Amino acid sequence: MTSRYINLSSEGEVGILTLNRPHVLNALNRELMLELVTELERMEQDDAIKAIVLTGSEQAFAAGADIKEMADESAISMLLKRQFAVWDRIDGITKPIIAAVSGYVLGGGCELMMSCDLVVASDTARIGQPEIKLGVMPGAGGTQRLTKAIGLRKAMELLLTGDTMTAEEALRCGLINKVAPVEMYFREALKLAQRIADQPPLSVRLIKQAVRKAQDHPLAEGLDYERHCFHLLFASDDQKEGMNAFLEKRTPQFRGK
Repeated sequence: MTSRYINLSSEGEVGILTLNRPHVLNALNRELMLELVTELERMEQDDAIKAIVLTGSEQAFAAGADIKEMADESAISMLLKRQFAVWDRIDGITKPIIAAVSGYVLGGGCELMMSCDLVVASDTARIGQPEIKLGVMPGAGGTQRLTKAIGLRKAMELLLTGDTMTAEEALRCGLINKVAPVEMYFREALKLAQRIADQPPLSVRLIKQAVRKAQDHPLAEGLDYERHCFHLLFASDDQKEGMNAFLEKRTPQFRGK
């Protein structure tokens, strides 16, 4: 399919997806979300892509959902549209996704950012879940992921007031990984993605899955899964290459096998 609202590019082994609805500050309508998850799944199947950067513009990563699209909906019509099914597909992406965010990162934009694995923000970013000001609440993971990321008290404050955080506040809360000047934030995200792309792909995939499991499962279950993944990697060529390269004091050449 041709992407109307997603610009595609790449640098080396990093795929880059750029949200492109500038006239509405990258508001997330259904067509954009379908295009986004389609392109993520395409990159998931592309062996040349080892990591993905998801970004928007300096003015807005995404200012929220498309309110015009939802304003006249009913409870039943929203239920039947199954609009969150595409969001669930993002969780199925095994390659690391690094969000490079700037400006408005609100509502659905914040939820999309939190669906990514790592976040680099510009110092102009304003992050929050202001759905309460519209008489609704987050529906794409905002109450759940925000609480897991920053804790019950701070999440409750942000969700019940609709207030936003600066990038520095989000960094202190552990919601994002790094803050950079607005003219540098995308390059910093790309550098991080390129570092990860240089790592053994099977290890990257299993580490991502194990960390995600830590969010949702008891410790004993997570430890069991971690040990299973650890043992599984000893069946890979990359494990042999990595350990032999260490012993031989040379740079390993990982091939994802």
